[in-house]
Amino acid sequence: MDTIFRQRLLAARASLLILCLSLFLSTVAQPKSAIQKVWRIALQRKDGKEIIFQLEKTRVQGKTALVVVNAGEKIKLTDVTSAGDSLFFTMPAFEASFRVKVQPDGNMTGTFMKGTSGSMQYWLLFGRANDRVRFKATQGNSKHKISGKWNVSITRPNGTIRKALAVFNQQGNRLTGSFLTPSADYRYLDGIVTGDSLLLSSFDGDNARLFEAKIDIKNNSLQGVFYNGYNGKEVWTATKDSVIALPEISDPTKLREGYTRLDFTFNDLDGNPVSIKDEQYKNKVVIVQLMGSWCANCLDETRFLSGYYKENKAKGVEVIALAYEYTTDRERSKKSIERFKKLFEVQYPMLITGATAGDDQKGEKTLPQLTAIKSFPTTVFIDKRGTVREIHTNFYGPGSGEYYDLSKKRFTDTVNRLLEE
Repeated sequence: MDTIFRQRLLAARASLLILCLSLFLSTVAQPKSAIQKVWRIALQRKDGKEIIFQLEKTRVQGKTALVVVNAGEKIKLTDVTSAGDSLFFTMPAFEASFRVKVQPDGNMTGTFMKGTSGSMQYWLLFGRANDRVRFKATQGNSKHKISGKWNVSITRPNGTIRKALAVFNQQGNRLTGSFLTPSADYRYLDGIVTGDSLLLSSFDGDNARLFEAKIDIKNNSLQGVFYNGYNGKEVWTATKDSVIALPEISDPTKLREGYTRLDFTFNDLDGNPVSIKDEQYKNKVVIVQLMGSWCANCLDETRFLSGYYKENKAKGVEVIALAYEYTTDRERSKKSIERFKKLFEVQYPMLITGATAGDDQKGEKTLPQLTAIKSFPTTVFIDKRGTVREIHTNFYGPGSGEYYDLSKKRFTDTVNRLLEE
């Protein structure tokens, strides 16, 4: 009986040990799946192609927040709510929001919703937990170094060419940079060179972009495909060119013959009329920003303008923003513009023009003194006498590196010259 008892006792102890070990291992494993700090987010386009970016978890004033990461840009998302295993969060600017479920393994599945001038877009998404690798080096280490400036031609679906300047910075396999067109920059692109191929992507709530290309280092050339937004697709080529100049817009916005001044009155966000003829703008240098709350390059300029105005308004500078939105729905436009205003603590008036950005006649309807408005942002500089002196049809943001500094310098030199008159 003693022998049987000892055998049963040993068996019970072994079972208990296995049970304890299992509980220990599950306890150790659980935090790894439950505590996610970063996700590799893949947004699925209409054609199945994926736009990749990183999403990080953080805390802001004791509350859970998320951060969208693209190269040197970190966009904080503080409007985050949860319900069970679901998360809901919105971009701080733009009509862009997410609805996702966090799976038991920590991965995310869900939907990205984007407002447009037409119907709402719904993108499927998948987020892989604790994955900081945007693109895998599927072809091994990079065979080529492509840092520098490139002369780019992007072929539209109709066969016409859009010129651009690309600036790349390569560190090992890591590749960052941007493309600069005549009217805008493509902001913060982040990716990799692996073997003889490059991959670059970015997402900011307004734009979702993916560049792919093969590198022909013998001919100093690149050839690939540009996936833009939900279904845009264009072929692009480039040749290395260290002295390439910025591409110029072919027919920039300018004053119509016979005009020297702007004449407009639009309502601000509270419904109050604001006119360029108002007393507060007399004998002042006035900057009129033509913008839209849907526009990421307008976001970059608004960030700069808001800070500039706070520092320089006492010198006799005024700013007015004229908004061209997705639709003529005033309440929808107001809600979107208010996000911009709050995000950058804008102190100058932001006026709703009532014309949409996609309306070919928007200039004639709102500012008939100007030729067609071709790009956003467009910035009009008015001297102390009320005369239009310059019109800038682009603003390159911080993702463009040295060209951001040039944009700021061009702006401040123009205003300072007008202030000194």
